[in-house]
Amino acid sequence: MESEHLIKGKKGEDLALEYLQQHGYKLVERNYRLGHLEVDIIVENANFIVFVEVKTRKSNLFGEPESFVTLQKQRNLIRAANAYVLKNGVRKEVRFDVVSVIMDQGMSSVRHIEDSFKPRW
Repeated sequence: MESEHLIKGKKGEDLALEYLQQHGYKLVERNYRLGHLEVDIIVENANFIVFVEVKTRKSNLFGEPESFVTLQKQRNLIRAANAYVLKNGVRKEVRFDVVSVIMDQGMSSVRHIEDSFKPRW
Protein backbone atom coordinates (compact mmCIF):
# COMPACT_ATOMS: atom_id res chain seq x y z
CA MET A 1 0.00 0.00 0.00
CA GLU A 2 1.33 3.42 -0.96
CA SER A 3 1.97 6.03 1.70
CA GLU A 4 0.05 9.30 1.74
CA HIS A 5 3.24 11.08 0.68
CA LEU A 6 3.61 8.93 -2.46
CA ILE A 7 -0.07 9.28 -3.34
CA LYS A 8 0.16 13.08 -3.02
CA GLY A 9 3.33 13.11 -5.15
CA LYS A 10 1.68 11.08 -7.92
CA LYS A 11 -1.40 13.32 -7.87
CA GLY A 12 0.89 16.36 -8.09
CA GLU A 13 2.64 14.83 -11.10
CA ASP A 14 -0.76 14.14 -12.71
CA LEU A 15 -1.78 17.79 -12.23
CA ALA A 16 1.58 19.01 -13.54
CA LEU A 17 1.34 16.85 -16.66
CA GLU A 18 -2.24 17.95 -17.29
CA TYR A 19 -1.14 21.58 -17.00
CA LEU A 20 1.80 21.09 -19.37
CA GLN A 21 -0.35 19.33 -21.97
CA GLN A 22 -2.93 22.11 -21.79
CA HIS A 23 -0.10 24.52 -22.59
CA GLY A 24 1.03 22.70 -25.72
CA TYR A 25 3.63 20.28 -24.43
CA LYS A 26 3.65 16.67 -25.62
CA LEU A 27 4.51 13.88 -23.18
CA VAL A 28 7.70 12.04 -24.07
CA GLU A 29 8.20 9.99 -20.92
CA ARG A 30 7.14 9.88 -17.30
CA ASN A 31 9.25 8.73 -14.36
CA TYR A 32 12.35 8.13 -16.45
CA ARG A 33 14.90 6.21 -14.39
CA LEU A 34 18.63 5.89 -14.70
CA GLY A 35 19.84 3.78 -11.78
CA HIS A 36 18.79 5.70 -8.68
CA LEU A 37 18.18 8.92 -10.65
CA GLU A 38 14.68 9.87 -11.81
CA VAL A 39 13.12 12.57 -13.95
CA ASP A 40 9.45 13.09 -13.08
CA ILE A 41 8.27 14.20 -16.53
CA ILE A 42 9.90 14.65 -19.92
CA VAL A 43 7.91 16.74 -22.41
CA GLU A 44 8.62 18.54 -25.64
CA ASN A 45 7.38 21.37 -27.75
CA ALA A 46 8.52 22.63 -31.14
CA ASN A 47 11.79 24.02 -29.78
CA PHE A 48 12.76 22.15 -26.62
CA ILE A 49 12.89 18.83 -24.87
CA VAL A 50 12.07 19.70 -21.27
CA PHE A 51 13.08 17.75 -18.18
CA VAL A 52 10.58 18.59 -15.45
CA GLU A 53 10.90 18.23 -11.70
CA VAL A 54 7.54 18.32 -9.94
CA LYS A 55 7.43 19.51 -6.34
CA THR A 56 4.17 19.00 -4.48
CA ARG A 57 3.43 20.40 -1.04
CA LYS A 58 0.38 20.86 1.15
CA SER A 59 1.15 24.55 1.63
CA ASN A 60 3.85 27.13 1.11
CA LEU A 61 4.13 27.82 4.82
CA PHE A 62 7.78 26.71 4.84
CA GLY A 63 8.62 28.07 1.39
CA GLU A 64 7.48 27.62 -2.17
CA PRO A 65 7.68 24.01 -3.40
CA GLU A 66 10.25 24.91 -6.07
CA SER A 67 12.65 26.13 -3.38
CA PHE A 68 13.09 22.47 -2.40
CA VAL A 69 14.84 21.60 -5.67
CA THR A 70 18.31 21.44 -4.16
CA LEU A 71 21.60 21.80 -5.97
CA GLN A 72 22.11 18.05 -5.58
CA LYS A 73 18.70 17.37 -7.12
CA GLN A 74 19.60 19.68 -10.00
CA ARG A 75 22.86 17.78 -10.54
CA ASN A 76 21.00 14.47 -10.54
CA LEU A 77 18.44 15.76 -13.06
CA ILE A 78 21.23 17.02 -15.30
CA ARG A 79 23.02 13.64 -15.16
CA ALA A 80 19.81 11.76 -15.98
CA ALA A 81 18.95 14.20 -18.79
CA ASN A 82 22.42 13.92 -20.29
CA ALA A 83 22.13 10.11 -20.37
CA TYR A 84 18.65 10.35 -21.90
CA VAL A 85 19.79 12.78 -24.61
CA LEU A 86 22.78 10.61 -25.55
CA LYS A 87 20.81 7.35 -25.51
CA ASN A 88 17.95 8.74 -27.59
CA GLY A 89 19.88 10.99 -29.97
CA VAL A 90 17.89 14.07 -28.96
CA ARG A 91 18.55 17.01 -31.28
CA LYS A 92 16.39 19.66 -29.60
CA GLU A 93 17.66 22.17 -27.12
CA VAL A 94 17.40 20.93 -23.52
CA ARG A 95 15.63 22.89 -20.81
CA PHE A 96 15.05 22.21 -17.11
CA ASP A 97 11.72 23.32 -15.66
CA VAL A 98 10.08 22.97 -12.27
CA VAL A 99 6.35 22.62 -11.75
CA SER A 100 5.25 23.69 -8.29
CA VAL A 101 2.01 22.15 -7.03
CA ILE A 102 0.21 23.07 -3.83
CA MET A 103 -2.64 20.74 -2.85
CA ASP A 104 -4.69 21.26 0.27
CA GLN A 105 -8.23 20.21 1.16
CA GLY A 106 -9.32 19.50 -2.40
CA MET A 107 -7.89 22.75 -3.78
CA SER A 108 -4.80 22.88 -5.94
CA SER A 109 -2.61 25.44 -7.65
CA VAL A 110 0.01 24.77 -10.30
CA ARG A 111 2.88 27.05 -11.22
CA HIS A 112 5.28 26.33 -14.09
CA ILE A 113 8.77 27.79 -13.78
CA GLU A 114 10.41 27.58 -17.19
CA ASP A 115 14.19 27.37 -17.50
CA SER A 116 14.39 26.99 -13.74
CA PHE A 117 18.10 26.17 -13.71
CA LYS A 118 20.97 25.61 -16.11
CA PRO A 119 23.71 22.99 -16.06
CA ARG A 120 26.88 24.22 -14.37
CA TRP A 121 29.64 22.40 -16.23
